[in-house]
Amino acid sequence: MRVLDPKSAPPREQPPRRRALDLRLTGLLGVLVVLCAVGYATRPDSFLTEANISTMLRLAAAIGVVSVGMTFVIISGGIDLSVGSIVALSSVWMTTVATQSYGPVVMVLCALLVGLGCGLVNGLLISYGKIVPFIATLAMYASAKGLAERLSGRRTQVITETGFSTFFRGDLLGVPVLIWLLAAVFAIGWVVLNRTTFGRRTFAVGGNAEAARLAGIDVKRHTALVYGIAGLCCGIAALMVVARTTSGASTNGMFYELDAIAAVVIGGTLLTGGRGSLIGTLIGVLIFTVLGNIFTQNNLDTDIQNIAKGVIIVAAVLLQRTTAARRRGTRTT
Repeated sequence: MRVLDPKSAPPREQPPRRRALDLRLTGLLGVLVVLCAVGYATRPDSFLTEANISTMLRLAAAIGVVSVGMTFVIISGGIDLSVGSIVALSSVWMTTVATQSYGPVVMVLCALLVGLGCGLVNGLLISYGKIVPFIATLAMYASAKGLAERLSGRRTQVITETGFSTFFRGDLLGVPVLIWLLAAVFAIGWVVLNRTTFGRRTFAVGGNAEAARLAGIDVKRHTALVYGIAGLCCGIAALMVVARTTSGASTNGMFYELDAIAAVVIGGTLLTGGRGSLIGTLIGVLIFTVLGNIFTQNNLDTDIQNIAKGVIIVAAVLLQRTTAARRRGTRTT
């Protein structure tokens, strides 16, 4: 009987899907590096300074946390158009005079509970009410926005609780607390998505909900929980926005739904569900943040920036469709 030497055994080849994901992440990193090079070339005196890098990461923190929840939702085969309004409602509710009077702990709990509650309502309407995600989250978008305006009277509510501002606007080991919070949310999200049963079920539900149901997964409950996670992320993002602006307003979180979807799509998550990467989402958030910083530092109009975002989103979707078509063609041959 011949015994094979483990050292002489041929190396295992990565599955095609894994190789495609690694290639896409490498390409995204390349795009990010190119944008940083452009930023440095146009503003060598200020772009790569510690202050500017800290500013970019602070700006990326809130939308990055929202994008984590959006990644879960889209991988599960859904969509959430209400995240911006949930951020606004959470920020307004936690900054009312009555809430601030109870101190920073109650303010934080209020933001988290409001976000979680709105997310669960979305999930229950979609899973048990059998309402299409687009319609259910669009209704939440309008309702949360209206409630935020009602609570605030369409006025900006300034933070008077010094304990909250002192902590969330401070530094930890020389790094802003907001950046630590972003890192923590992404790390927890990555572990849940890639190393737990919940994450595997999320991929299964997004890939084929009926097959997941036949495999014993409670698809309705899982869908509700996924939207609950998205809502909780919105509550955390509201904390970040309030800490950065020292105020709560019904305009907070404006267009966050578009930015989050764009970052998730750029990161390689399929809009049809079943496949995605939180690392890709993080790189997508950084790409749009660096792009916005370049436009700001060079005093370029925001309309040009929005056009650039639109072009990038369309290009990413077309690349997804082309890659999927090639993969199907390879399987058939």
